[in-house]
Amino acid sequence: MTNVEHTALAARYKAVQQAIPAHVALVAVSKTRSVEEIRALYDLGHRAFGENYIQELVEKQAQLPMDIEWHHIGHLQTNKVKLIVPFVHLVQGVDSVKLLDELDRRAGRAGRTVQVLLQVHIAQEETKHGFSGEELTALLDAPWRWPNLVPRGLMGMATNTAETKVVATEFAHLSALFNWAKANAANTFDTLSMGMSADAPLAIAAGSNLVRIGTAIFGDRSAR
Repeated sequence: MTNVEHTALAARYKAVQQAIPAHVALVAVSKTRSVEEIRALYDLGHRAFGENYIQELVEKQAQLPMDIEWHHIGHLQTNKVKLIVPFVHLVQGVDSVKLLDELDRRAGRAGRTVQVLLQVHIAQEETKHGFSGEELTALLDAPWRWPNLVPRGLMGMATNTAETKVVATEFAHLSALFNWAKANAANTFDTLSMGMSADAPLAIAAGSNLVRIGTAIFGDRSAR
């Protein structure tokens, strides 16, 4: 990166930090970003990074400092779980019992306890993944049967739309599910992950305490 690019990155990062309340954690979404870009943000003091693609995550993890907290934030296939269980900090998109089973099995083999967020389908798009509200409540009403996994909370993605009322309603729905689960079913719940570069303010207003920000920090990919 050039000095100009470093300066621009630092300015964007500072602006994002200033826009987020102190109680809200920030995960920098670094998918498709270079090791150099991630290292530059690391050198500014940031430690939590989110990746969608397994091979890319594995390659980056091997080249970057060991104290980075890697979050997997995309759809995770069960046959890829073994590649990230040894080091992943938080798996944010756990969207099926089958995936819970595989994560638990692989975590047990690795001698680790893995933190997870349960993904809830709140958007209108069918292409997004997650448990329905009914599936989630049934799952959490039953005894937790994955001893190597710690359910830390919920994650969701709103509909990709400019209609803020739609997005706000979806976030409010997920926040209500989180509050119910935290109070009645899951005493380990402390994380509600919702909100990205375009809708983070709406998510935070609805109760999110973890946002996943990529473009607002690293810049527009098309401009590179």
